Amino acid sequence: MLWIKAFHIIFMVTWFAGLFYLPRLFVYHAECHDEPGNARFKVMEHKLLVIMTMGAVPTVILGLWLLFGYWREAWPHAGWLHLKLLLVTTLVGYHLYCWKLVRDFRADRNRHGHVFYRWFNEFPALILIAVVILAVVKPF
Repeated sequence: MLWIKAFHIIFMVTWFAGLFYLPRLFVYHAECHDEPGNARFKVMEHKLLVIMTMGAVPTVILGLWLLFGYWREAWPHAGWLHLKLLLVTTLVGYHLYCWKLVRDFRADRNRHGHVFYRWFNEFPALILIAVVILAVVKPF
């Protein structure tokens, strides 16, 4: 199971790299007012979303593998794990919302300004802090 855990962490790092950078691209894209820049951001966002998804899917699959591997010993007495799973589910929703935002930018339907995206950009960092503390410290 240690190999599964190692690859879970590797893919999680890949996923989070995208979760940190894609919303930052949204900030810059929302501030962009020229057509060449707009086209460039559309390509960058799409490519990053693909890479991000390639990190997210194995992260979730390997996480479920770990969950089922440790099911009997971990689940009944691990409140930290229940909260971690809730936060990861929230993060999957965030990822899917990023997907929607990429589609909106691609169709020139962005409805938010750069200030919204600056705040939106902070969310995955808060989730990461909470998930790492839960997984390492196991406070309850």
